[in-house]
Amino acid sequence: MNLRRWLHEHSLKLLAIRDTPGAIAGGVGIGVFFGFVPVIGLKTVLAISCAWLTRSNILAAVLAATAHEILFPVMPLIYFWQYKIGYWILSDPHQWPHGVHELHLSPHEWWRWKTFVTIGKPLLLGSVFCSAPMALFSFFLTKSLVVRHRLKKGLPVDGRFSDAESP
Repeated sequence: MNLRRWLHEHSLKLLAIRDTPGAIAGGVGIGVFFGFVPVIGLKTVLAISCAWLTRSNILAAVLAATAHEILFPVMPLIYFWQYKIGYWILSDPHQWPHGVHELHLSPHEWWRWKTFVTIGKPLLLGSVFCSAPMALFSFFLTKSLVVRHRLKKGLPVDGRFSDAESP
């Protein structure tokens, strides 16, 4: 399938949500944030929880959190960059990490607490520093696109639809 066509189809689903532009954009921002945080298996639950707590649109959060699956082939590279950034932030004096191949971790060592502290801590911190700007950018971009789409279609911008109106 064509990537441009896929993005167009999913953006139409997002634009069809009947909520305020701020709530939709908030859901997308939350979904993008958790989409890039390496909490595999928990990202959707965390996105739903955060969207509910902030009164953002839950459907938009789920769509955005799962939409990053198109980046699945490059996620290891993204996680590696996030690890490097987190390592640099945590080190004193600041320095870039040594090669990961020098760690010599066997598969059973990935589930140890020591491994989580040495690799997981910088990875999570780096992911927060990388995901936050992406989430903010997504929020403002989505809000402006939803408002523009509604003005173009003659729909209410504030999200108050009557039964006769549909996006």
